Amino acid sequence: MGAEATRSFELPLLHSAHRAWLLLAGGAGIGVIAMVDWKVEPNLSLGFLYFLPILLLAPNLNTFPLLAVCAGCAVLRETLSPLPFEAGSFARAFMALASFLGGGLVVRELARNRQRAVENAAQLQEQVEGRREAEEELRVLVESSPAAILTAGSDGRIMQANGAARRLLGTSDDALPGEPLAAFLPALASVLDRPGPQFRTNLECMGRRGDGSVFLAHVWFSSYQTRTGPRLAAIVLDATEQFRDREASGLDAAAATSRILFGAVSHEVRNLSAAASVAHANLGRNAGLAANADYQALGALVDGLQRIASSELRLSSPRTSGAVDLATVLDELRIVVEPSLRESGVRFEVDVPADLPRVVGEPHSLLQILLNLAQNSQRALADAGDKRLLVRAAADGESVTVRFVDTGPGVPDPGRLFRPFQPGGEASGLGLFVSRTIARSFAGDLRYEPLPEGSCFALRLLCRREP
Repeated sequence: MGAEATRSFELPLLHSAHRAWLLLAGGAGIGVIAMVDWKVEPNLSLGFLYFLPILLLAPNLNTFPLLAVCAGCAVLRETLSPLPFEAGSFARAFMALASFLGGGLVVRELARNRQRAVENAAQLQEQVEGRREAEEELRVLVESSPAAILTAGSDGRIMQANGAARRLLGTSDDALPGEPLAAFLPALASVLDRPGPQFRTNLECMGRRGDGSVFLAHVWFSSYQTRTGPRLAAIVLDATEQFRDREASGLDAAAATSRILFGAVSHEVRNLSAAASVAHANLGRNAGLAANADYQALGALVDGLQRIASSELRLSSPRTSGAVDLATVLDELRIVVEPSLRESGVRFEVDVPADLPRVVGEPHSLLQILLNLAQNSQRALADAGDKRLLVRAAADGESVTVRFVDTGPGVPDPGRLFRPFQPGGEASGLGLFVSRTIARSFAGDLRYEPLPEGSCFALRLLCRREP
């Protein structure tokens, strides 16, 4: 506290060279006044002139040096005064000291306030320049952003929008500000009408351009309060192409899975129809039944089932395959299954080397295989004491193998694992059959590897050699 009090009395001094000249001029002024006062007639006092050097020195002296100068000037004034020294001399000297010191302190305070004002003005100018630079940088950032950025007022009308927003919403450069937000993003405009806490979230909604066309919008927005009411700031992306690609990929995967399922059903129907055909042929050896109308109808039914089974859709139809980053697909698997595994108490670990090569396949189909294996392990670990699932990927020459190793009870009859419509399987028992068929469509394979404890499924995929 003492140091702060001392600094409060310190003067913001001028440049050292200017200060030295002012101190020299003030000291010389005191000397000249004292010399002239000593030489002039005895009945004339020039003591009032000491105010001039004191006022010159005051802005450059701290409190105690200024007090010493004022005291010296008061002594010189009384010593060189034409009045005789008497009891009242001390009172006159004290009054002179008070006058000199008061005038010096006032001038010093004025000088200090002026210098502070100059410094504050300089700081304010720096802050203004800094704000201008920050605003310019922000303006350039917003205008150069490929994402549409806009703000809306409490009346639901767009206040500001960057170039990407004008291009996305299909308006001219000056037409967007002032337009109702509901005309372009109705779901987003309803946020301003809802009272309550501020929003900081994202949504997927339908947007409408100025020409009436629609698009799928991904919006990240936040609301905030101002003196004029709530406002909204939003970043909008056109997700139409991603939506088309996602739906097309999902449709292809669904079609491929449907072909596999139809093939499995056709296979079983063919087996049943073959058995029925053999039974029908054996019954035909009985002469009494050969001419029976019901027997002949049964034969036609068996032939019809055989023809239906022979029309099985094969997986040899065109499938899209390419170079797939398996590490990325495994990361997507973690995003999908990790929360549910954590809720089930399963400790989930993924071991993927950094230099894992790309594999032949299709991302959506590979994710479907991995997801089926993870869900199978989760069901197997439901009643296990030690719940652990390890997914480990390793490259071995021309292929990459992904193993799902869990600490479940194991598989009692591995020979029935990949059979469709097996008794006791989850749903129709088609999960592993479909997964292996998809893997084989990419020249890969899915197999079960026995372990002393637990179970292990190995997905083998061919490496994709870059040209």
